[in-house]
Amino acid sequence: MNLSIALRYTSSPEWVQAVLNNFNEFLIDHANCERKASAMAMGLIAKYPDRKEIIPELIETAIEELEHFQQVYQLMEKRGIALPAAMEKDDYVTNLVNACRNGRDQRFMDRMLLASVIECRGAERFQLIYEALDDKDLKQFYHMLWASEAKHGNIFVKLLFNYFDETDIYQRLHELVDLEAEVMAALPLRAALH
Repeated sequence: MNLSIALRYTSSPEWVQAVLNNFNEFLIDHANCERKASAMAMGLIAKYPDRKEIIPELIETAIEELEHFQQVYQLMEKRGIALPAAMEKDDYVTNLVNACRNGRDQRFMDRMLLASVIECRGAERFQLIYEALDDKDLKQFYHMLWASEAKHGNIFVKLLFNYFDETDIYQRLHELVDLEAEVMAALPLRAALH
């Protein structure tokens, strides 16, 4: 069983070139995304502590995302790049979260599915970066991230099977993937993960 679905927006070669042209800026954004991904996984645990089936895997996910943040930070240190004083607002994530339904169960499903979609987008973009890089060490790092993000994309959908019907999960996932494609198409081209 496929635990995620294909994204409906393909990142452009122009986006890849924007990243390669300003890789230091991309690393700052990437670090912020990893930091937020770790916080998001822990936030789901804090908001839904009664959903015990999600806790072990989301703890592991939060730790992995924090390790990714550490690894990106180490790359930044080697390049003399400082962390910004504040994280930039992520219009991509904001637009997706604003589409979440109200109601405890519906919002829980939507947040989990959006986490899956966001991780799948990360996997798609890390793969493109991996394929475009010449630096052997960076190439290896982004290959590892690509595989990790793809795995995370499946975890959130899999966990929902503990609480919801498969048909309902995939129907909503299709709706959110359509929305994600619209959001991606409207974003400005910049050296950022989203």
